[in-house]
Amino acid sequence: MSRVDREHTLHLAIVGLGGVGSAFLQQLIEGDIPYPTSIAAISNSRKMLLFTDGTASFRPSQGTAALDDDPGAQPASPDVLLDALSSLAQRKPGKVALVDNTASEAVAETYPRFLDAGIHVVTPNKKAFSGSLELYKRIVGAAGDWMKGRGVFYNEATVGAGLPIISTLKDLVNTGDKVKKIEGVFSGTLSYIFNEYSNGDEGGPSFSSIVQVAKANGYTEPNPGDDLNGADVARKLTILSRMIPDLFDLLPNGHVDVHPTSLVPDPLRGADAQAFLQRLPEFDADIAAKRDEAAQRGNVLRYVGVIDVEQRKVEAKLHECASPVHVCGFTDWTCWSRYPKTHAFATSLQGSDNIIMFHTERYGVRPLLIQGAGAGNAVTAMGVGSDILKLF
Repeated sequence: MSRVDREHTLHLAIVGLGGVGSAFLQQLIEGDIPYPTSIAAISNSRKMLLFTDGTASFRPSQGTAALDDDPGAQPASPDVLLDALSSLAQRKPGKVALVDNTASEAVAETYPRFLDAGIHVVTPNKKAFSGSLELYKRIVGAAGDWMKGRGVFYNEATVGAGLPIISTLKDLVNTGDKVKKIEGVFSGTLSYIFNEYSNGDEGGPSFSSIVQVAKANGYTEPNPGDDLNGADVARKLTILSRMIPDLFDLLPNGHVDVHPTSLVPDPLRGADAQAFLQRLPEFDADIAAKRDEAAQRGNVLRYVGVIDVEQRKVEAKLHECASPVHVCGFTDWTCWSRYPKTHAFATSLQGSDNIIMFHTERYGVRPLLIQGAGAGNAVTAMGVGSDILKLF
């Protein structure tokens, strides 16, 4: 590496080596990234390796080996990591970044401290941006110009994995367009389930069998109930709504203020994964009736999130629904999205696609539409990598 490359090298501390973290590290090692990078640290929830003092360098084999068994590893500590990266940032101003690939709220709460120390933050972790407004304000307030000793943050992969959802909304707002509504299928898991389950025809496979297949294909959380409760969609809607000036403070408590319609039967709320999957078939008839009822009207079922700026509403449920009812153990079954067969939400989606529509003053007659794979380790890691390139 030349002296010029060393001066421009971006030093990355990678926290979280699970599915997304491992995929990101593999892409970083094997990819032909056009800018120089260096691994300053790697960490899981238990152990970490530091390479910040120049006495040791990261070896590619350490990215795939069991970190817990590495003789050079020390207990994972955000405070120790912050001290090490702060020292590095003083020597390499603007060239140090924390890459948080976890879903940890505890890690997310440390972002203001890293930003204050001039350390950039790049992450697919939704917790920091969809939790309390107080934490979000502290993160935004801590971020700034690295030339003034502050880090910047990028979080493209928090919504839509590698799809350019966050950056598109930033561009719309920053160029003066007025966002009126954002609507879409934001969950790759729920997209897959309803693409397979509700195609406009009566009858078909059972809901529980589709959920089982989705889990087997790796589309769901270990407990599918964590996808079906709508919280993930609510988090994504919270993140986007806070980027719109008129809605910045609409959700002071974060995603819990959205109150998404849960697709988890009441008796199964709180059930572990095994019990959830064993008992879900008991409720197949209830949802089948809703599918067939929609099909008879020429409609399909889709779980849709909506940000209505003019009405100051954020919803993860049907916005054409009747009053909530309680039937056969389910709450709000009527609050499901029914769209005509000709609608893009019904005709364009395949697999675990996300599809997002931006309705703005400039995109009035025809909304700006973004569609593509919205779930998966590889595409999420790509979204993280694209944010890394913005730091050069």
